[in-house]
Amino acid sequence: MPELPEVESLRRILVRTAVGRTIVSVRIGERRLRRRVTADFGGAVAGRRITKLSRRAKYLIVELDGDYVMLVHLGMSGSLTHRHDGFDAEDFDPRHDHLEFSLDDASQLVYNDPRRFGMVRLVERAALASTAELKGLGPEPLSREFNANYLAEKARGRKAAIKNLIMDQRIVAGIGNIYASEILFRAGVRPTRRAGRVTRSEIDKIAAAVPVILRAAIGSNGTTFRSYRDSRGQPGRFAARLRVYGRDGKPCYTCSTEIKNVVVGQRASFYCPKCQR
Repeated sequence: MPELPEVESLRRILVRTAVGRTIVSVRIGERRLRRRVTADFGGAVAGRRITKLSRRAKYLIVELDGDYVMLVHLGMSGSLTHRHDGFDAEDFDPRHDHLEFSLDDASQLVYNDPRRFGMVRLVERAALASTAELKGLGPEPLSREFNANYLAEKARGRKAAIKNLIMDQRIVAGIGNIYASEILFRAGVRPTRRAGRVTRSEIDKIAAAVPVILRAAIGSNGTTFRSYRDSRGQPGRFAARLRVYGRDGKPCYTCSTEIKNVVVGQRASFYCPKCQR
């Protein structure tokens, strides 16, 4: 599933290519996404100019002139590509191009989602923060609101595994399975540890690792294992820099101990038994 780095990378690229463009028309191939695309969606969006692109957690927010914004979630397998002359769409099955926004420069923004777990939803700007998707989210992990003091307070007395804590979107918004594993490896903390038993010095290391890992992933346009592509149709490059995620049975890059895989909160969790205590 695309996480914060993938969505932020997508946002940064589209800021350069799509902001300022006007949506001329909308073609809807499939309405049955995670949230059904409403019957009035195309008419409400056509003729609107894209004024800004922002992000909240794993959601891309496409701001339009007028009273509405589009809230986009890529689900498990979605992508939002900006297609134009010369764009190579070989990796995209046209059967899964569910929404196509034709822009005033003859290019298209295309939402493709083979598994249809994502969504493209029109929301009134004034009601955005109170939507079911965004209401109750914790602070952004790259913001000043997220720091060691905040994390220590949230971890105090918690029986949940520390990995589950930092993946809890009510605690911190946007961190998913891949980057939680990498953050805890960098901090030297085993993912199965009870959050309430993680020491303050370890909390400090986790909080410090969060921006390091996320910014490095954003700089590599995220991580691609199978389906994720950025707006140019290109895969993320961070997979080559993963230290533990997906490496069970392989030697740790630091100490050569075999990387282990354990299920934490119904998620595969990768760690080094020697480097992570």
